Amino acid sequence: MKIDYRLWFSALLLSPYGAASTDAAEVSQVFSELYSEEELVSVATGTEIPLNKAPAVASVITRQQIDAMGATNLSEVMERVPGLHAMPSSVRRLAPVFSIRGIQTGFNPQVLVLLNGTKFKNSYNSGLPSAFRMPLSNVKRIEVIRGPGSAIYGADAFSGVVNIITNTADDNLDGEAGVRYGSFNSRDFWLRNGFRSNQLSLSFALEHQQSNGDDSRIINADRQTSLDTALGSNASLAPGAISSRYETTNLQIDLGYENWLLENWYWRQSDAGVGVGAANAIDNRGYQDGELWRVRLGYDNQINSSWSLASNLSYMQGREDVFLVLFPAGSTLPVGTDGNAFSTPFSGFVTFTDGYIGNPRGEGSIIEAELSTVYSGLNNHLVRMAGGWTQEEFDTEELKNFGPGVIDGTVPVIDGTLTDVTGTPNIFLEDQRRTHYFISLQDEWQFSNSWSLTSGVRWDHYSDFGSSINPRIALVWDTNQRLTTKLLYGTAFRAPAFSEQYLINNPAALGNPDLEPEEIETLELTFDYRPDFDTSIKLSLFAYEANDLIDTVTMGSVQQAQNARKQEGYGIELELFWQASHQFKVYGNYAFQHAEDADTGEDVADAPQHSTYLDLNYRLNEQLSASLQHYWIGSRPRASGDSRDEIDDYHWFNSRVDYQLKGGQLKLSLIVKNLLDSHAEEPAGSSVPDDYPLESRSLWLQAAYQI
Repeated sequence: MKIDYRLWFSALLLSPYGAASTDAAEVSQVFSELYSEEELVSVATGTEIPLNKAPAVASVITRQQIDAMGATNLSEVMERVPGLHAMPSSVRRLAPVFSIRGIQTGFNPQVLVLLNGTKFKNSYNSGLPSAFRMPLSNVKRIEVIRGPGSAIYGADAFSGVVNIITNTADDNLDGEAGVRYGSFNSRDFWLRNGFRSNQLSLSFALEHQQSNGDDSRIINADRQTSLDTALGSNASLAPGAISSRYETTNLQIDLGYENWLLENWYWRQSDAGVGVGAANAIDNRGYQDGELWRVRLGYDNQINSSWSLASNLSYMQGREDVFLVLFPAGSTLPVGTDGNAFSTPFSGFVTFTDGYIGNPRGEGSIIEAELSTVYSGLNNHLVRMAGGWTQEEFDTEELKNFGPGVIDGTVPVIDGTLTDVTGTPNIFLEDQRRTHYFISLQDEWQFSNSWSLTSGVRWDHYSDFGSSINPRIALVWDTNQRLTTKLLYGTAFRAPAFSEQYLINNPAALGNPDLEPEEIETLELTFDYRPDFDTSIKLSLFAYEANDLIDTVTMGSVQQAQNARKQEGYGIELELFWQASHQFKVYGNYAFQHAEDADTGEDVADAPQHSTYLDLNYRLNEQLSASLQHYWIGSRPRASGDSRDEIDDYHWFNSRVDYQLKGGQLKLSLIVKNLLDSHAEEPAGSSVPDDYPLESRSLWLQAAYQI
């Protein structure tokens, strides 16, 4: 692993080490009491631990912070995390991509997203569900790890882990009803409440968000524009607006009894827009429908003073129905003998009078069982053991007016009639199934008053590609009463997705059943400095080397997924929190990362090399408060061979003002997003010269009432 140790050594020399106290135990007790309200985090170890002691580079975003930001969905909250940038995918129709430390792809399978500690994902590509948008009214806090997490969570905890923790019944005892109306004909509502009687508890939360989308997000030229120029046609819909409408429903019903909890979660996306189109050609007819339902039965019990036991049994089912006009009505395309556009050998030019249309559908399911136990009977040790089993399935359907079994390029004109190729060899992906099981062991050892060592290892075995072993080790040093220093090492892996292994009948890329998992090795050094009880400064330095990254490679006359790339990266992340007064709080961060292809030395495209975030909160009195957030995204290199101008940096401001009535029972809010109406763009494929414009300024009025 190639790491610039000068960077690490310099940081050690500059750290403000202090002398040990002669009354260390007494002083430690005093500080322990003063810091008793330190935020706890569970995503780092699987057990709750104070954030500043956690053996990971972790962040916690609380309910209060989410409210103050005026954030209405998960992607907006993620911008607060240093080194993480939420951006629209260039290949998944504006689906969110969480870029962490320069590690990103269009499907974003390198970030593991959990809901209450249990994963959910799209089984087809291992990313989030299509057009995923997570409402926040029932979210209690969000925990984020930047760095590897496979020693605890297994596959896909590669560059980071996001754990969305929702309200319990106790949190919802003071229920709330709310409405929100904003620009682009956006309208939201939510309702949540809780109930408890002795050992029985019930929590209910419903939220609905809907918007027509911002029709000022104009694309001046698209992929069809280039085809029109080359072929003399006139089919492109550019200039035209990105299709960014959405309609999201989120429902949670949790029932608890003694040590048992039954969670029920339903999420649905209806008629979502498809961005600039699946083929980077404007599509104002396409839509994305998706739904996800998950039930989880959990058990958690402290058996005796030394043993605790937890179990998790969950079933998740997800469905997607995507209608895509990949090229618009009237487009003329070169078609190969297999019926696909742009494939070889060439058969003829075909005009698609109603458009080049695909309607792929998929239904995936995941059954997961896990048992874990924590033993504290050894002096100064906390031992966690876990094991589990998973079965994952994905079934497909497909209707289209192109491709094998539909056309062969010899008929010059094709209309919009769709042929059902489900259950035939001509479908894009045959039904898939895999099983997986794991065992893990972790030890948290407090071997002195000032030093702790967390070590662990996890072994995963998959039925389709084999096994992966991932260790971690974390040394945490209470350097003095104000400073905590951490040295962290860990590895992680990403399992190949079904689409990467088994995709067929696709001219863009074919699957490869011989793929190996992606692997990463990371070293981190962090300092958490608290000069007083109102100030904290955190500095994290990292370096990593990723191997066997999966990419599309030309193999003879076809494009196929291969373990083709290596990536190296390093950087720093700096955070500052200052409680200037009882009324005024400041939080800010700066992140720098340099990521490059280990073979060519070229910068990784599209990932921001510099970013900043600033959050100012001011409470004038018990009734009136205001906040202002600003973030800057800078230095995003183009891919090799992309001749377009550099991607412009941008500044983004959000603001929120709250006014409380009836002793806080009623809260009225004004939220402004993109306050200065900045013209901001996110990277698009080279066939969209203008990149993806972000939303213009929007205003929102909100009312929330405690019931």
